[in-house]
Amino acid sequence: MQDTTHMAPVTQAYIDKEEQYGAHNYHPLPVVIERAEGVFMWDVEGKRYYDFLSGYSAVNQGHCHPKIIKAFIEQAQKLTLTSRAFHSNLLGEYAEYITKYFGYDKVLPMNTGVEAVETALKLARRWAYQVKGVPENKAKIITVEGNFHGRTLNVISFSTDPSARNDFGPFMPGYVIIPYNDTQALEKALQDPDVAGFLVEPIQGEAGVKVPDEGYLAKAAEMCRAANVLFLADEIQTGLARTGKMLACDHENVRPDILILGKALSGGTLPVSAVLADDEIMMTIKPGDHGSTYGGNPLACKVAIVALEVLKEEKMAENAATLGQYFRDKLNALHHPCIALVRGKGLLNAIVIRHDNPDAAWDLCLQLKENGLLAKPTHGDKIRFAPPLTITQEQIDDCVAIIEKSLQAL
Repeated sequence: MQDTTHMAPVTQAYIDKEEQYGAHNYHPLPVVIERAEGVFMWDVEGKRYYDFLSGYSAVNQGHCHPKIIKAFIEQAQKLTLTSRAFHSNLLGEYAEYITKYFGYDKVLPMNTGVEAVETALKLARRWAYQVKGVPENKAKIITVEGNFHGRTLNVISFSTDPSARNDFGPFMPGYVIIPYNDTQALEKALQDPDVAGFLVEPIQGEAGVKVPDEGYLAKAAEMCRAANVLFLADEIQTGLARTGKMLACDHENVRPDILILGKALSGGTLPVSAVLADDEIMMTIKPGDHGSTYGGNPLACKVAIVALEVLKEEKMAENAATLGQYFRDKLNALHHPCIALVRGKGLLNAIVIRHDNPDAAWDLCLQLKENGLLAKPTHGDKIRFAPPLTITQEQIDDCVAIIEKSLQAL
């Protein structure tokens, strides 16, 4: 339940209505947001906050980026949806733009992140049967412990998070789960000739921004190539300039066989996701084999092109790299006894809280909220810090001061 002891009546009323009529499948902070711009959000009482979650990296370009919103409005007034029963004037333009942007032959457009993950898994299986020659219904996908790829029944079949799995079975077979950041375990799993693909997050965001050892991704991709297994990178949260490169895989010059994108692909305006692969993989899918009514809709196509343009035009990857290191250095310089660890890459960062109180991370987030910064705990003792990539050094200094002040409450 919410901690609502000190909330104004207007905030309480909004939360009460949501609690009464909405499913209780989230545990949000007790704040009600009314508007946002850039790195800031304002609640219904007019209080301003730094956004240090960025919609789980969906608003890398900042809230309501003017160029993205302009494109959204203009396209929404002309054409929003045709379904894929007809061609639109924008799907081909978008497909050309995003495939050249990331260097792949084809794109399969979807909507939500988990839809893109499901699409990638279907592609890997289809490729395994039609190209690799795996016997029918024997294909396996290697995944890792601590993963988060969404919450469909299929995806939670290979989750290791009890809250994602409890009382949702039976689960889909065909998955092999190995430890994250462990190439020896991967080498052993790849000995199975029925393995179709290896699905991995380059950095585990939901698990608390776990960054693997340097060289892990490159070694894993090399091992997959040697075993004739597809390397599937879920860059939904780590991609699109968040970690200081356009893709987190770029830090090790890894080109995934199947690239999965989402979240910031629309600059936080609507659900847009994409799966990119070369013809040998993508062309195994034929008409009727896979699709989505909204996938590749004209509004999404226009917005995604502009969202990708903004990332490069405003050098957001470079800003994330520079200010991410600056932010981590400033946090480490606090030498606070309650910060056990600072980790991350670019502007995808987290702190691990050291405290006897198991709710210390939640309590700190409540204190951060009171002091004008919004962040959220993950997996109990970790707090993710991921502001929009438009943030400035002066604003980072301001936020570190807020964090230092809030830590006094612990």
